[in-house]
Amino acid sequence: MSATTQTLASFPDPASAVLEKQTLPLAHLGVIRAAGADAASFLQGQLTQDVLTLAVGQSRLAAFCSAKGRMLASFWVLKRLGADAQPEFLLVCSRDILAQTLKRLSMFVMRAKVKMTDATGDFQLIGTVGPLDPSGLPGAEAIALPLGADASTRSLVLLPQLPGHPVFAPVGAPLELDTWHWLAVKSGVAMITLPTVEAFVPQMLNYESVGGVNFKKGCYPGQEVVARSQFRGTLKRRAYIVHGKVAMAAGDAVFSPLDAEQPCGSVVQAAAAPGGGFDAIVSIQISAAQTAALTWGSAAGEPLQLLNLPYALLEDI
Repeated sequence: MSATTQTLASFPDPASAVLEKQTLPLAHLGVIRAAGADAASFLQGQLTQDVLTLAVGQSRLAAFCSAKGRMLASFWVLKRLGADAQPEFLLVCSRDILAQTLKRLSMFVMRAKVKMTDATGDFQLIGTVGPLDPSGLPGAEAIALPLGADASTRSLVLLPQLPGHPVFAPVGAPLELDTWHWLAVKSGVAMITLPTVEAFVPQMLNYESVGGVNFKKGCYPGQEVVARSQFRGTLKRRAYIVHGKVAMAAGDAVFSPLDAEQPCGSVVQAAAAPGGGFDAIVSIQISAAQTAALTWGSAAGEPLQLLNLPYALLEDI
């Protein structure tokens, strides 16, 4: 399944026993709604993704950057038909940055015919991994269910099921939030949260390699910096997955033998691993990743083992 564009699929009644066992609420996520005649063109000028080519029922990964190309937020952008049967966009992001992100986006609306609102209360966000029924519905990372909708019209947003990403679980097995967070780390697709706002350009989180950046779509805040990082070979950091014995959190420093005084990068997202220890997505210097001797917290800190990414990295151009 492509990481660039995902589509909607039919969804069983949330009251079903199978669904109850294999889904869980995702209270750490929120939804920003962009509605109005200019919603598509407005988002096209703000995000790293080509929103204009999204079809109704598709979703794509995108970043919202500062003028310096640093990520202020990341979203799964879904195009759907609103209550008035007109297209609208849902931006699913980390809830701890929703208010400030909505405020920042709204600053640029000006005369555009678009209304940006916090629509978290209008949707039930739930997550699932693995088939939901014997028909073999694909695994998904997040689901947007309109509250009060008729069961026949409920839909889900399929987020990336990357090669090698262990998203499938036994049918009927209960899904725990800890498992969800671990699978999110193992996907290698990091989302911006409060501790990491303005810490990275998109390529530092491999967004160009998982379909989160479109280099042909035209201008948006930070576009020149993002393009220069890609086409002039100036990128010095990327995202990797690591394993360690100590609990890690977003913003924690990572060190390498190349410099015992200054960190080579930081933790972006972390979760407890089912087999013990902790896994994390880290954004670190490419040269440091090649040393295979990373440590957490300090040069003398807990050793970190570099794991394989579930996708190939797009080469600098």
